[in-house]
Amino acid sequence: MALNKSMHPRNRYKDRPPDFAYLASKYPEFRQYVHTNLTGRPVVNFKEPKAVRALTCTLLKEDFDLTIEIPLERLIPTVPLRLNYIHWVEDLIDGQKQPRRGIDIGTGASCIYPLLGATMNSWYFLATEVDDICFDYAKKNVEQNNLSELIKVVRVPQKTLLMDALKEETEVIYDFCMCNPPFFANQLEAKGVNSRNSWRPPPSSVNTGGVTEIMAEGGELEFVKRIIHDSLQLKKRLRWYSCMLGKKCSLAPLKEELRKQGVPKVTHTEFCQGRTMRWALAWSFYDDIIVPSPPTKKRKLEKMRKPLSFTLAEAGLSELQAKASAMGCTSHSAVDSVAALLEKTLTDLRVLHKRVPCREQEQSLFLTAVENTWIHGRQKRREQKRQLRELPRAPPCTGTCEPPCKRPLSPGAVKHFLFKCLLNVMLEKGDVLIEMHWVEGHNKDPMNQLCTYLRNTLLKSAAKS
Repeated sequence: MALNKSMHPRNRYKDRPPDFAYLASKYPEFRQYVHTNLTGRPVVNFKEPKAVRALTCTLLKEDFDLTIEIPLERLIPTVPLRLNYIHWVEDLIDGQKQPRRGIDIGTGASCIYPLLGATMNSWYFLATEVDDICFDYAKKNVEQNNLSELIKVVRVPQKTLLMDALKEETEVIYDFCMCNPPFFANQLEAKGVNSRNSWRPPPSSVNTGGVTEIMAEGGELEFVKRIIHDSLQLKKRLRWYSCMLGKKCSLAPLKEELRKQGVPKVTHTEFCQGRTMRWALAWSFYDDIIVPSPPTKKRKLEKMRKPLSFTLAEAGLSELQAKASAMGCTSHSAVDSVAALLEKTLTDLRVLHKRVPCREQEQSLFLTAVENTWIHGRQKRREQKRQLRELPRAPPCTGTCEPPCKRPLSPGAVKHFLFKCLLNVMLEKGDVLIEMHWVEGHNKDPMNQLCTYLRNTLLKSAAKS
């Protein structure tokens, strides 16, 4: 799900994503993790911890002149996401460049929030950490960037949040606290078992981190409730309390907990970057603060209405037309040829589809996806080939043989589905543009995956001679 356009307006990566080719040419240690995909575009494998670490360290050096070290066995932060949180804190405290004091609960080995906040805004940070390895790396990262005057890294006992961290600073008023709580309650959740809906794909990036960084008793819900409990005792020692959440379902019960406790000021937001969504919650006991508005339903509807799209360049259309002709397509139109190839792929994927009326020089298909058959197709095909090699050869098929895959249901028989969408194929300045318009369903992720699958399939076909 390409959500870069929904990043915080001040996020430097919102309209200018990292240029992997440029970064690879400038940083040799990053170059080895940049590969070229089928479209000729440089990409990074976010499933590889070393690649994620190299990208994070490279972006921090290139864009903030920060040099950090992170062990592979500890959490590797992504820079655009952390920037979104920093900018939201700026909105909360109503001032980007004024000297402010903040607390980072569980700063991690990278110490990324204090490093960014101190570098960008000259904020003072009290950064707490319970893990010995993270504590040592955080201190080293602060020292080697000459930020010891602004960032104080403190080692705190296990299960400590705010109370013990502030017991020696009884007179100091902090403007905010921020925290990435451990998202998971156990190892199964950390691996994606029982923590994701069945229709959601596996995570697009690797899950790194030590036990204390990614897991806590009761998961993020209970962890944030402990911070709420501390805030009820500290109250106006901090102007804003805030936490980032990995699960949207945690937001409502935490807001309800704050309501029950009579907390007067509560707000929330969502962080969008790449294909990752996070949510954040903030609350305050001060009456004189201005509360930023949460994301509006209108913005969410606009995001849902925006179509997914990709373009097939004119140079590759002749190859696609030849393939469509070999399949029996009699039209010489590039739009008709692409539509025919799409219908063939959708049939192979068992995605229900039918042509619907449209404008001239266009083709429109109404799609109903019943099951996700396009995720990890390459791995599935390899597994099928392996199984076929291990099976005894079947006798020759006589008469009409049924294919091994399920026959698709008719649209009228479908009661449960992943999503429905309208797929348009149209000519645009010699190229062919494909758009997928969301109609209804549980979530837009599967439609985005199908769009990527269709694009890659067509581009691969266009590239073959």
